[in-house]
Amino acid sequence: MIVILQKDLKGTGKAGDVVKVSDGYARNMLIPKGIAKEATEGNIKNLEKQKELAAEKKAEKKAAAEKLAEEVSGLTVTLMSKGGEGGRLFGSITSKDIADALLEQHKIKVDKKKIELDGPIKQTGEFTVPIKLYPEVTANLKVTVAI
Repeated sequence: MIVILQKDLKGTGKAGDVVKVSDGYARNMLIPKGIAKEATEGNIKNLEKQKELAAEKKAEKKAAAEKLAEEVSGLTVTLMSKGGEGGRLFGSITSKDIADALLEQHKIKVDKKKIELDGPIKQTGEFTVPIKLYPEVTANLKVTVAI
C-alpha cells in the first residue's frame, strides 16, 4: 500500500514522503495512529499544494533576510565601556550587548543568537561581526568599542 507520512517515522521516511509499506502495517498501525494516510489522488494533490506554499514562505523569508542583510551591512554600532590602560576592557562586550545597541541606535531588532562572535570582545577597537540572518544569508556589522 502506498501512503503519505504525516509524521517522521524512523526507518521509513520523513513527514510528507510518499512511501510503500505492507498493507497490514498501514491498516493496523500507521493509519489508525495518524502517522500516515492513504495516498489517494486528492491527498497527493493536497501534499503538492502544501509543499508549494512552504516553498513560497521560505522564499519570502529569505528575501526579507537578504533585505535586512543589506541594511545591516552598511551600519556601524558604537559601544562605550569602562576600561584600563592598553585598551583592555574591565568587562566584555557580548552578542546581547551588540543586539541591544543595534536596536537602540538603528531600530533594527536582531536575535542575539544570530550574532556569531568567536568569543566576547575584551578590548577597544573596530570589529567586524557576522550576523547569520538566514541559513544562506549573512550580514557583516561593524562594531566600534571605545572607552
